[in-house]
Amino acid sequence: MSILRSEFVPLAASPFDFPDSPLSQAAQQPLMLGLFLNFQDIRHSSLPTTSTWTFDYNVEVVKLGDRLGFELAFSRTQWLPKGGYDGEASLDSFIGVAAFAPITKRMLLISTIHVLYGPWHPLHLAKYGSTLDHISKGRWGINIVTGHRAVEHEMFGWTQIEHDRRYQMAGEFFDVVQRLWAEDDNLTYTSQHSSWKIKDGYITPKPLYGRPILVNATGSEAGINFAAQYSDLIFITSPGGAHIDSALETLPSHIAQIRQAAAGYGREVKTLINPIIVSRDTPEEAEAYALAIAEQKGGGGFRSYKSDAQAWRGRQDPRHKQGLGLGGNIEIIGSPEQVVDQLLALKRIGIDGVQLGFYDFLPDLEYFGERILPLMRQAGLRL
Repeated sequence: MSILRSEFVPLAASPFDFPDSPLSQAAQQPLMLGLFLNFQDIRHSSLPTTSTWTFDYNVEVVKLGDRLGFELAFSRTQWLPKGGYDGEASLDSFIGVAAFAPITKRMLLISTIHVLYGPWHPLHLAKYGSTLDHISKGRWGINIVTGHRAVEHEMFGWTQIEHDRRYQMAGEFFDVVQRLWAEDDNLTYTSQHSSWKIKDGYITPKPLYGRPILVNATGSEAGINFAAQYSDLIFITSPGGAHIDSALETLPSHIAQIRQAAAGYGREVKTLINPIIVSRDTPEEAEAYALAIAEQKGGGGFRSYKSDAQAWRGRQDPRHKQGLGLGGNIEIIGSPEQVVDQLLALKRIGIDGVQLGFYDFLPDLEYFGERILPLMRQAGLRL
């Protein structure tokens, strides 16, 4: 599937086009480190944990990550009815992640935004984005989501938009947003796919490094094609199961497909994946911790909802190892040395960064900083 750009070529420059941009600086790390924050009251297990959805708790997590030198932070956002698996509390990622700008120094702050809900108007996002770009000194960006659950579209008053058409609509939307970020003339435009119009639209100030950072998570052909054209960072999932062995087996061809698609547009992209890290001093202790989480799994009472997402199909494939269901796209379990070995393996197959999650987030992140991060430096994964 090809997304039509009509007359909007060239688009705004990528932050990667500026060697001094925060994104370019972050990408100098052999393996970028990120935090996959939890702004939702999700309970994968009833095993006791300090983790909460609250903003104050996440502030402490982000402050620690920033001190440890992590490059990235973002959280999912979902729009689900009462009883959905976001629990009884769910902060918005757009506002919540952007609010970290004044309390961080180096982290790239990526807000998840469902760009087709509302509907958003390109002028809104262009103005908000430029403002946050200046507040964060070029460290803010957008994780572009088009909405894969029918129930979410229905919450906003319409039936679910067909999968590939969503990416076509998002492509047009970001063509216009990027033109607003890049051009010094007024813009008049009537959407070919949505109901919005612009007459003499203009945005100032312009972003500091061409445009804010663009990210999206994808696994489908249409999604990969969109990401190849628009995204700087592509958040991928394991085509196999959550077990690290299946991930390492199935990811190389998937990554190659993404890089080939980007090269077809004359672009390079960086790939991210989100493991959950379960580590203790010995392999036996780590395995016991992971099993304790798994044995008390199901404390959230989550409901499932119809989805047309294609990136997670490997979870239903019996050929793949599925892990323990601890959360995260893949599971990395072991001693600090084993964790580093698995991160090295991900780097070797083409992963450029990991968005880490932890069961007991703040204590486990502290452990990661004390015991695992020094070993990553020794292994050449960190500068």
